[in-house]
Amino acid sequence: MTERILILGAAGRLGKAAAEGFRDAGWEVVSLVRPGAAARAAQGTLVAEVNLRDHAAVKAAAQGAQVVFNALNPTLLEWQGQVPLFTNIAIIAAQSAGATLMFPGNVYNFGEGMPETLDETTPMRPTTRKGILRADAEEQMRDATLEGLPRVIILRAGDFFGSGSGAWFDRVITRNLAQRRVIYPGPLDVAHPWAYVPDLVVTLVRLAAIRDALGAFTTLGFPGYTLTGQQLTRELGKVVQRGLRMDAMPWLMLRLLAPIMPTFRDLRDMSYLWKVPHRIDGTALHETIGDIPQTPIDLAIAKSLVELGYIL
Repeated sequence: MTERILILGAAGRLGKAAAEGFRDAGWEVVSLVRPGAAARAAQGTLVAEVNLRDHAAVKAAAQGAQVVFNALNPTLLEWQGQVPLFTNIAIIAAQSAGATLMFPGNVYNFGEGMPETLDETTPMRPTTRKGILRADAEEQMRDATLEGLPRVIILRAGDFFGSGSGAWFDRVITRNLAQRRVIYPGPLDVAHPWAYVPDLVVTLVRLAAIRDALGAFTTLGFPGYTLTGQQLTRELGKVVQRGLRMDAMPWLMLRLLAPIMPTFRDLRDMSYLWKVPHRIDGTALHETIGDIPQTPIDLAIAKSLVELGYIL
């Protein structure tokens, strides 16, 4: 029997990529999008335009689903209200269908004092507003498994690139690539984790397929690539076959404007992610699914730059 997945936020970067990945793997995919966003959903999926505050409509869209994937992405200035709302909506959808809830975790939860290697045992000690919200969301999902939610699977990853735009790789680092310039947010010798979205999606599909073998609340780390700024810039240069000029991030200006511009405040608060070396350990994920999908880094970067229109 064909299995069904409901993808919340299916018009966004990760949501659409996940919809395409599950569709191609033979799943029946319901793409839940906001009213008016149907045109941005993946072709070959069942599209449901739903107001997220309409719980009855959300539950109706979830009926028959074995898995619910929460790809809802809060807008930059609405984290305080949207993260708890989106988490609650995802729990409602999964509980109503008796489905497994899947969620893309990040490293915000660990805070500025995080160790260099992050795994499933690393304590969560968030030091920023966003980190606290994400840690609370994961705790909310854990609590829900004690109150009728069948299962939660969190796949934790680093910064995204590939399958569109909307993150540091495309909005900052490569935005001036046409002028042979790269803007890097931190010291060039600090390790930073990256997740190529197509590889992440393949991993989500494989985890969904074996969900019944997992515990009620499972957190796994997706290692992706761990690269210093020097390594990332070198790979970019190899792909575009040209020398690249390195520009620094204007952190001083952002700090000065942070008190009056909330966007810059959040960027300032999260700047430690580029100063504190860290990597995501994938041992537990490897033990769970076997070989972890990993596109060669040069090919992943090349495909991403093609999508962004920087190379043909």
